[in-house]
Amino acid sequence: MRAAVLVLALAACSDPPREAVIDASCTGTGGPRVLVFNRETLWMHPATLVARDALLAMCASHGFSVTVSADPAVFDDGHLDTTDTVVFALSSGNVLDPPSRVGFEAWVRAGGGVVGLHSASATEYDWPFFMELVGVRFRTHPPALIEADVTVEDPTDPIVADLPLRWRRTDEWYSFEQRPEDLGLHVVLAVDETSAAPAFPTDQTLGLHAVAWTHTRFGGRMFYTAMGHTEASYADPQFLAMIARAIVWTAD
Repeated sequence: MRAAVLVLALAACSDPPREAVIDASCTGTGGPRVLVFNRETLWMHPATLVARDALLAMCASHGFSVTVSADPAVFDDGHLDTTDTVVFALSSGNVLDPPSRVGFEAWVRAGGGVVGLHSASATEYDWPFFMELVGVRFRTHPPALIEADVTVEDPTDPIVADLPLRWRRTDEWYSFEQRPEDLGLHVVLAVDETSAAPAFPTDQTLGLHAVAWTHTRFGGRMFYTAMGHTEASYADPQFLAMIARAIVWTAD
């Protein structure tokens, strides 16, 4: 009986306010306010901490204000009230809980911007809203890193306008369960599979092999790129400039 009374007493109490654990932060000079979320429960990427440090460095280089957390409470404890863009930086697996899902979805539908890097498409598989937000779901990738050409599919897009039309890169090239262009997503970058032949697996060739796209289907602006698996990506000035432009565009 004492156990039953205790359970009833606990159930009658309201949950205490949550306060998220903040891993790092820095303040810029009037640029977008960025929340970097990098929780991983499926795969652990060596590049995750490198990406975090590169994004924090944008406080000095671009004037951004950046907060980093791997705590889902960051989405429902008030931090989103002072956030313009959330970057899912190599997140993977189920990383949010019910309260954080509610807070994040409401914020996006109210116009919040989102940037997804690499394994963001392997995040929150069982939450339809998040999968639609990213655009498509990760399916597979070749067993090794491959050097290939990335082609700019829309040179007028502000996120990729300053990139070379053919951009030689080494990365882990994702394939997806659906073709982004078939879903109405605005493809801005694709990997040229023929430029990697014969290294590119024939069972993963797609023709137009999208690796970055945008949309505004939920009110806010969304940019996703499948690139960014390697630590070297976050020392590449062109890659970092693209991410910075994506942050500015999604924050607008």
